[in-house]
Amino acid sequence: MLLAIDAGNTNVVFALVAGREIKTRWRIATDPRRTGDEYAVWLHQLLELEGYSKADVTAAIIGTVVPRATHNLEVLASKYFGVEALIAGEGRAAWPIALDVDEPQNVGADRALNAIAVHDKCPGDVIVIDFGTATTFDIVDYNGAYKGGIIAPGINLSLDALVNAAAKLPRIAIEVPADESVIGRTTDSQMLIGIYWGYVAMMEGLVERLKSEIGRPVRVIATGGLATLFDKQTDLFDAVEPDLTIQGLSLLHQKVASA
Repeated sequence: MLLAIDAGNTNVVFALVAGREIKTRWRIATDPRRTGDEYAVWLHQLLELEGYSKADVTAAIIGTVVPRATHNLEVLASKYFGVEALIAGEGRAAWPIALDVDEPQNVGADRALNAIAVHDKCPGDVIVIDFGTATTFDIVDYNGAYKGGIIAPGINLSLDALVNAAAKLPRIAIEVPADESVIGRTTDSQMLIGIYWGYVAMMEGLVERLKSEIGRPVRVIATGGLATLFDKQTDLFDAVEPDLTIQGLSLLHQKVASA
Protein backbone atom coordinates (compact mmCIF):
# COMPACT_ATOMS: atom_id res chain seq x y z
CA MET A 1 0.00 0.00 0.00
CA LEU A 2 0.93 3.62 -0.48
CA LEU A 3 1.75 5.82 2.50
CA ALA A 4 0.56 9.28 1.43
CA ILE A 5 1.77 12.15 3.62
CA ASP A 6 0.25 15.63 3.48
CA ALA A 7 2.34 18.01 5.59
CA GLY A 8 0.36 21.19 6.14
CA ASN A 9 1.03 24.23 8.29
CA THR A 10 -1.19 22.98 11.12
CA ASN A 11 -1.27 19.18 10.79
CA VAL A 12 0.53 16.36 9.02
CA VAL A 13 -1.93 13.80 7.65
CA PHE A 14 -0.79 10.23 7.01
CA ALA A 15 -3.00 7.92 4.94
CA LEU A 16 -2.77 4.33 3.77
CA VAL A 17 -4.05 4.05 0.21
CA ALA A 18 -4.72 0.89 -1.78
CA GLY A 19 -5.45 1.72 -5.41
CA ARG A 20 -7.88 4.62 -5.09
CA GLU A 21 -9.26 3.56 -1.72
CA ILE A 22 -8.13 5.36 1.41
CA LYS A 23 -7.97 2.61 4.01
CA THR A 24 -7.25 4.78 7.03
CA ARG A 25 -5.79 8.14 7.97
CA TRP A 26 -4.16 9.78 10.97
CA ARG A 27 -3.07 13.31 11.78
CA ILE A 28 -0.49 14.86 14.08
CA ALA A 29 0.34 18.50 14.81
CA THR A 30 2.97 19.88 12.45
CA ASP A 31 6.35 20.37 14.10
CA PRO A 32 9.35 20.69 11.78
CA ARG A 33 11.60 19.60 14.65
CA ARG A 34 9.88 16.21 14.97
CA THR A 35 12.37 13.55 13.87
CA GLY A 36 11.82 10.52 11.68
CA ASP A 37 12.30 8.36 14.77
CA GLU A 38 9.52 10.17 16.63
CA TYR A 39 7.17 9.85 13.65
CA ALA A 40 7.98 6.13 13.48
CA VAL A 41 7.13 5.40 17.11
CA TRP A 42 3.79 7.16 16.79
CA LEU A 43 2.91 5.74 13.38
CA HIS A 44 3.86 2.14 14.09
CA GLN A 45 1.55 2.09 17.11
CA LEU A 46 -1.34 3.42 15.02
CA LEU A 47 -0.66 0.90 12.25
CA GLU A 48 -0.91 -1.93 14.76
CA LEU A 49 -4.12 -0.55 16.25
CA GLU A 50 -5.68 -0.61 12.76
CA GLY A 51 -4.42 -4.15 12.05
CA TYR A 52 -1.56 -3.19 9.71
CA SER A 53 2.22 -3.52 9.90
CA LYS A 54 5.10 -1.57 8.39
CA ALA A 55 5.51 -4.39 5.84
CA ASP A 56 2.17 -3.32 4.32
CA VAL A 57 3.74 -0.04 3.18
CA THR A 58 5.39 -0.54 -0.21
CA ALA A 59 5.65 3.08 -1.41
CA ALA A 60 5.46 6.61 -0.05
CA ILE A 61 4.78 10.09 -1.39
CA ILE A 62 5.04 13.40 0.44
CA GLY A 63 3.25 16.64 -0.32
CA THR A 64 4.39 19.50 1.88
CA VAL A 65 4.06 23.23 2.35
CA VAL A 66 6.53 23.06 5.26
CA PRO A 67 9.97 22.56 3.67
CA ARG A 68 11.69 22.07 7.05
CA ALA A 69 9.55 19.00 7.70
CA THR A 70 10.47 17.23 4.45
CA HIS A 71 13.81 15.69 5.45
CA ASN A 72 12.47 14.02 8.60
CA LEU A 73 9.54 12.57 6.66
CA GLU A 74 11.95 11.21 4.06
CA VAL A 75 13.96 9.61 6.88
CA LEU A 76 10.77 8.02 8.20
CA ALA A 77 10.06 6.45 4.81
CA SER A 78 13.60 5.20 4.14
CA LYS A 79 14.67 4.11 7.62
CA TYR A 80 11.45 2.54 8.89
CA PHE A 81 9.59 1.47 5.74
CA GLY A 82 12.50 0.83 3.39
CA VAL A 83 11.10 2.98 0.58
CA GLU A 84 12.27 6.15 -1.13
CA ALA A 85 9.53 8.72 -0.82
CA LEU A 86 8.50 10.73 -3.85
CA ILE A 87 8.24 14.47 -3.21
CA ALA A 88 5.20 15.95 -4.94
CA GLY A 89 6.22 18.54 -7.51
CA GLU A 90 9.87 17.45 -7.65
CA GLY A 91 11.92 15.10 -9.83
CA ARG A 92 9.97 12.10 -11.10
CA ALA A 93 6.89 13.48 -9.34
CA ALA A 94 6.90 16.80 -11.21
CA TRP A 95 3.45 18.29 -11.65
CA PRO A 96 1.55 16.65 -14.54
CA ILE A 97 -0.68 19.71 -14.89
CA ALA A 98 -0.05 23.23 -16.13
CA LEU A 99 0.43 25.85 -13.40
CA ASP A 100 -0.79 28.78 -15.46
CA VAL A 101 0.16 31.57 -13.07
CA ASP A 102 2.88 34.23 -12.95
CA GLU A 103 4.89 32.46 -10.22
CA PRO A 104 4.35 28.70 -10.68
CA GLN A 105 7.27 27.91 -8.38
CA ASN A 106 5.34 29.46 -5.49
CA VAL A 107 2.15 27.39 -5.86
CA GLY A 108 1.67 25.34 -2.69
CA ALA A 109 1.83 21.57 -3.11
CA ASP A 110 -1.59 21.15 -1.51
CA ARG A 111 -3.18 23.46 -4.10
CA ALA A 112 -1.58 21.65 -7.04
CA LEU A 113 -2.57 18.27 -5.57
CA ASN A 114 -6.16 19.46 -5.10
CA ALA A 115 -6.18 20.54 -8.75
CA ILE A 116 -5.00 17.08 -9.87
CA ALA A 117 -7.66 15.34 -7.79
CA VAL A 118 -10.57 17.63 -8.63
CA HIS A 119 -9.95 17.48 -12.38
CA ASP A 120 -9.98 13.68 -12.16
CA LYS A 121 -13.35 13.83 -10.39
CA CYS A 122 -15.00 16.78 -12.13
CA PRO A 123 -14.30 17.49 -15.79
CA GLY A 124 -15.01 21.14 -16.48
CA ASP A 125 -14.24 24.33 -14.63
CA VAL A 126 -14.01 24.02 -10.85
CA ILE A 127 -13.48 26.27 -7.85
CA VAL A 128 -11.82 24.41 -4.96
CA ILE A 129 -12.27 25.94 -1.51
CA ASP A 130 -9.78 24.44 0.94
CA PHE A 131 -10.30 25.14 4.65
CA GLY A 132 -6.89 24.96 6.27
CA THR A 133 -4.61 27.33 8.16
CA ALA A 134 -5.51 29.66 5.31
CA THR A 135 -8.70 29.35 3.30
CA THR A 136 -7.80 29.12 -0.37
CA PHE A 137 -9.96 29.45 -3.46
CA ASP A 138 -8.38 27.74 -6.47
CA ILE A 139 -9.47 27.78 -10.09
CA VAL A 140 -8.99 24.64 -12.20
CA ASP A 141 -10.10 24.95 -15.81
CA TYR A 142 -11.67 22.35 -18.08
CA ASN A 143 -8.20 21.29 -19.30
CA GLY A 144 -7.07 20.58 -15.75
CA ALA A 145 -4.77 23.61 -15.59
CA TYR A 146 -4.34 25.51 -12.35
CA LYS A 147 -5.26 29.13 -13.17
CA GLY A 148 -4.75 30.89 -9.85
CA GLY A 149 -7.03 31.86 -7.01
CA ILE A 150 -7.37 33.61 -3.66
CA ILE A 151 -5.72 33.26 -0.25
CA ALA A 152 -7.72 34.39 2.80
CA PRO A 153 -7.03 33.95 6.52
CA GLY A 154 -8.35 30.66 7.84
CA ILE A 155 -11.29 30.86 10.22
CA ASN A 156 -9.26 29.72 13.24
CA LEU A 157 -6.51 32.18 12.33
CA SER A 158 -9.08 34.97 12.14
CA LEU A 159 -10.45 34.06 15.56
CA ASP A 160 -6.95 33.88 17.07
CA ALA A 161 -6.12 37.33 15.72
CA LEU A 162 -9.33 38.77 17.17
CA VAL A 163 -8.82 37.23 20.62
CA ASN A 164 -5.13 38.12 20.80
CA ALA A 165 -5.73 41.73 19.82
CA ALA A 166 -8.71 42.43 22.09
CA ALA A 167 -7.99 41.88 25.79
CA LYS A 168 -11.59 41.42 26.93
CA LEU A 169 -12.77 39.07 24.21
CA PRO A 170 -12.94 35.39 25.24
CA ARG A 171 -11.80 32.42 23.21
CA ILE A 172 -14.88 30.70 21.79
CA ALA A 173 -15.48 27.46 19.96
CA ILE A 174 -16.26 27.75 16.27
CA GLU A 175 -19.55 26.00 15.66
CA VAL A 176 -22.78 26.42 13.74
CA PRO A 177 -24.82 29.19 15.44
CA ALA A 178 -28.02 28.08 17.16
CA ASP A 179 -30.13 30.12 14.71
CA GLU A 180 -29.72 32.38 11.70
CA SER A 181 -30.12 35.65 13.59
CA VAL A 182 -27.25 38.03 13.07
CA ILE A 183 -28.09 40.15 16.11
CA GLY A 184 -26.03 38.81 18.98
CA ARG A 185 -27.27 39.27 22.56
CA THR A 186 -24.04 38.30 24.33
CA THR A 187 -20.36 38.87 23.62
CA ASP A 188 -19.89 35.19 22.76
CA SER A 189 -22.83 35.13 20.35
CA GLN A 190 -21.72 38.37 18.69
CA MET A 191 -18.24 36.92 18.14
CA LEU A 192 -19.64 33.68 16.74
CA ILE A 193 -21.92 35.59 14.36
CA GLY A 194 -19.06 37.78 13.19
CA ILE A 195 -16.73 34.84 12.61
CA TYR A 196 -19.22 32.28 11.25
CA TRP A 197 -21.71 34.29 9.20
CA GLY A 198 -19.00 36.75 8.25
CA TYR A 199 -17.05 33.83 6.81
CA VAL A 200 -20.09 32.53 4.93
CA ALA A 201 -20.69 36.00 3.46
CA MET A 202 -17.02 36.27 2.46
CA MET A 203 -17.12 32.88 0.69
CA GLU A 204 -20.39 33.57 -1.10
CA GLY A 205 -19.23 36.99 -2.23
CA LEU A 206 -15.87 35.78 -3.53
CA VAL A 207 -17.36 32.78 -5.33
CA GLU A 208 -19.94 35.01 -7.00
CA ARG A 209 -17.14 37.27 -8.27
CA LEU A 210 -15.05 34.28 -9.40
CA LYS A 211 -17.94 32.76 -11.32
CA SER A 212 -18.63 36.08 -13.02
CA GLU A 213 -14.98 36.39 -14.06
CA ILE A 214 -14.71 32.79 -15.29
CA GLY A 215 -17.82 33.25 -17.40
CA ARG A 216 -18.59 29.55 -17.86
CA PRO A 217 -20.51 27.00 -15.79
CA VAL A 218 -18.37 26.10 -12.79
CA ARG A 219 -18.68 23.66 -9.90
CA VAL A 220 -17.62 24.49 -6.35
CA ILE A 221 -15.88 21.72 -4.36
CA ALA A 222 -15.00 22.15 -0.69
CA THR A 223 -12.24 20.32 1.12
CA GLY A 224 -10.33 20.56 4.39
CA GLY A 225 -11.24 19.85 7.98
CA LEU A 226 -13.79 22.64 8.44
CA ALA A 227 -15.66 22.19 5.16
CA THR A 228 -18.49 20.24 6.80
CA LEU A 229 -19.00 23.07 9.31
CA PHE A 230 -20.43 25.24 6.53
CA ASP A 231 -21.97 22.65 4.23
CA LYS A 232 -25.49 22.69 5.68
CA GLN A 233 -25.64 26.46 6.15
CA THR A 234 -25.03 27.50 2.55
CA ASP A 235 -25.88 26.12 -0.88
CA LEU A 236 -22.48 27.28 -2.11
CA PHE A 237 -20.88 23.83 -2.43
CA ASP A 238 -21.72 21.31 -5.13
CA ALA A 239 -19.80 18.66 -3.17
CA VAL A 240 -17.55 18.23 -0.14
CA GLU A 241 -14.42 16.10 -0.66
CA PRO A 242 -12.54 16.01 2.66
CA ASP A 243 -9.64 13.91 1.33
CA LEU A 244 -8.90 15.82 -1.88
CA THR A 245 -5.19 16.39 -1.15
CA ILE A 246 -4.59 12.74 -0.25
CA GLN A 247 -6.42 11.71 -3.43
CA GLY A 248 -4.14 14.04 -5.39
CA LEU A 249 -1.08 12.38 -3.83
CA SER A 250 -2.42 8.95 -4.77
CA LEU A 251 -3.11 9.98 -8.38
CA LEU A 252 0.33 11.57 -8.71
CA HIS A 253 1.98 8.40 -7.42
CA GLN A 254 -0.02 6.30 -9.86
CA LYS A 255 1.15 8.50 -12.77
CA VAL A 256 4.78 8.10 -11.71
CA ALA A 257 4.44 4.34 -11.20
CA SER A 258 2.87 3.84 -14.63
CA ALA A 259 5.38 6.05 -16.50
